[in-house]
Amino acid sequence: MSSISDAIKLQDVDQLITLLEDKSLPIEEVKSIYESFRSNKQIVGQVAMNLSLRTSVYEHTKEYSETMVALLCDIATNPVDMGARWAVAKNPHTPPSVLELLAKDPVNLVRALVATNPSTPTATLEGFFNDEKIVRDGLSGNPNTPVKLLNILCDDNDKMVRMRLAENASTPVVTLNKLLQDTDENVVRAAQKNLEDRS
Repeated sequence: MSSISDAIKLQDVDQLITLLEDKSLPIEEVKSIYESFRSNKQIVGQVAMNLSLRTSVYEHTKEYSETMVALLCDIATNPVDMGARWAVAKNPHTPPSVLELLAKDPVNLVRALVATNPSTPTATLEGFFNDEKIVRDGLSGNPNTPVKLLNILCDDNDKMVRMRLAENASTPVVTLNKLLQDTDENVVRAAQKNLEDRS
């Protein structure tokens, strides 16, 4: 597309950002823009957002490509934009090795998003249990969080943790039955629905 190559030549950041807002923009063109502007915070952030928009957490294979994975890997270590690392941390196409790297990120929200990512290795998830509250909270909704941790989270003081736990498809039936006795009616309803969906 000539408008992209023209915008790159003209260093037209505003036009490139507008183009990146379209999730149907071919991934190779997203890559061309990123490679030409990898030190521009706005562009890096918008590329990360583009990758997020085209990715479904429910359909993991959708939009998967080696180009996307390469971009996610590069953005994860690009120091220009912390917000871009958030997008990489939650993307289901981010490789486990990159998630392990981001699990050590100094920014707690990045680690919290890694904790919610179903592609995060079990050992990394276990390591988050002793992290800050915002990071631990991410574990409750992750279907790959070890059962022993899900059982402990059942007694968490934060009702949102218990809510995500009640909605988690991997929460054991015995834990869901315990959540049926929760003091919060929304948690109880979520646990009931989860149990109904399994029968």
